[in-house]
Amino acid sequence: MTDDQATRSSQAVTAESWPYPRHIAHRGAGKLAPENTLAAFRHGASLGYRMFEFDVKLTADGKPVLMHDATLDRTTSGRGRVDGLTLGEVAQLDAGSWHSTTYAGEPVPTLAAIARYTCANGYCINIEIKPVPGRETLTGAAVALDAQSLWRGAPVPPLLSSFSEEALAAARRVAPELPRALLLDKLPVDWLDRLRELECVALDANHRVLGAKIIAEAHAAGFRVLSYTVNDPERAAQLLEWGLDGLITDAVDLIVPVS
Repeated sequence: MTDDQATRSSQAVTAESWPYPRHIAHRGAGKLAPENTLAAFRHGASLGYRMFEFDVKLTADGKPVLMHDATLDRTTSGRGRVDGLTLGEVAQLDAGSWHSTTYAGEPVPTLAAIARYTCANGYCINIEIKPVPGRETLTGAAVALDAQSLWRGAPVPPLLSSFSEEALAAARRVAPELPRALLLDKLPVDWLDRLRELECVALDANHRVLGAKIIAEAHAAGFRVLSYTVNDPERAAQLLEWGLDGLITDAVDLIVPVS
């Protein structure tokens, strides 16, 4: 076995060997700090969260940065498509003032910056591959390759998820050892077949479509189940009682994380 194969083997994640916390901070700290920024991660961590979900897109020069929308307008001082600017240009944007003056000047993080922060602190992550329309395969492959490199040797590998099956398929081709979860807003009749086709380890579904039966069915088929975006503590408790494996929330101040 080569050193590279040994590293991959030590990182293997399956439904049986599931190393992730059950509570996951959405976009860092949801709405309490500017989403998808290091400030949001630090805020979530200060409330006890040890796993973070965030969105990644590519810049014009193919560099992965944290951004939810296809355009820069809502969460930065920039305008237009994310992939219309180079990384150098995106680095000049203010990604904090839209939230509050407290965060004025907060930059758009690169995936590399997030890797440095989370690895140094022993945090787990869920990278949502969020391609700009038309760049699904390119984004899936690029993000997976960078994640493979940035988290090489980490005790727990990043969990890759996406609504784009094309992006997940590309991620599987280039970094098959990284665990994948398929994001679904609604459950099609063939949802289990889709998970199997992409060799996923988990379903990541809108909490409104989940019940005890679906969670049990996924578990029986060998998959873990995550759910977004659960902000009501009573609903969170119900889902966890049904066996939910990962609860993604904005309400990091209301829902107390446990391992």
